[in-house]
Amino acid sequence: MGAPIRSRLLDFAEPDPPGRAVPGQEPRRSHLLDLVEAAPPPGPAADDRPRPKPGVPAYHTPVFVPAHPRSVAGTGTDGRPARVPFVVFELFAHPAHGTVAFAFTTPQKLVEALGEAQPWIAASLGPMTEGVAEQGLTVLLDPRVTPGEPNWRPEDLAAYAREVRR
Repeated sequence: MGAPIRSRLLDFAEPDPPGRAVPGQEPRRSHLLDLVEAAPPPGPAADDRPRPKPGVPAYHTPVFVPAHPRSVAGTGTDGRPARVPFVVFELFAHPAHGTVAFAFTTPQKLVEALGEAQPWIAASLGPMTEGVAEQGLTVLLDPRVTPGEPNWRPEDLAAYAREVRR
């Protein structure tokens, strides 16, 4: 996954209070844990399909993840130079959790949080969670961010499109 892409959205509307409870408020709990607890336990592997590890949300849970395409110079199957495409999850700096990945349960929630120009992909929450956990990162489901300048603007997308066409 490489180095994190640093977002300009570093301030969150509801930062976790470090080591102390908020009076009159229940401690917040990740929606990710709700999905894990609601999922049936993995059945015996009767086929070769991957199964989620214990504590990982069901593989079929769809989410919408800030991400964009990248490519590197490589060699095609014919031995000639070629661009090798791949997708990069965008990572964000969180004041309490360090570097995190965002996942949203609807595209509308992603747009509300990050703006209309934010590139994204649809993914399955289980494999995504396992992938970022291998990197020592956390997934925040439907995070609320402080309104402000979006991470991607239409002119950023246009500049990015020109760059990848070179």
